[in-house]
Amino acid sequence: MANLSNLIGDGIMHLKVPPPVVVLIGLGLLYLGDRQLPSFSLAFPGQISLAIVLLASGLAIGFHALFRFIMAKTTFNPTTPDKVNVLVTNGLYRFSRNPMYVADVLLLLSLAAYYGTLTVAAVVPLFIWYLTEFQIKPEEDHLKRKFGKDYLAYKAQVRRWV
Repeated sequence: MANLSNLIGDGIMHLKVPPPVVVLIGLGLLYLGDRQLPSFSLAFPGQISLAIVLLASGLAIGFHALFRFIMAKTTFNPTTPDKVNVLVTNGLYRFSRNPMYVADVLLLLSLAAYYGTLTVAAVVPLFIWYLTEFQIKPEEDHLKRKFGKDYLAYKAQVRRWV
């Protein structure tokens, strides 16, 4: 019987929930964590400042990554990897193969800092696991098939997340 990674790699298992929706779910879980589990929240000096820095960082990274796709005239839609026509490897893509998803994590961390909710310890790892298994790995398989040695060389030099 085939294992999960083979099923994903063969395209049998594919994206079920688009990443922006996964981010909204994560933000909602952090909000609920703050409201429903107040004993798992804390206040600390610089909390709002930290939230603002994380938010600004996430937005800057996300917009930069999006701009790189627009400049390359290729799709940035995570639900249509078959429409990618250029392998984007410049800008922040020199340091992370997935800066848009790094930006998403920073947005989650920003809201967690704002609320001071410790539910972040469950939400962010779950978010990273989900995106890695059900979005990033299928994307990587597609890019490997589409760009071959160029993608494999890029993958060997640049980390998946950071």
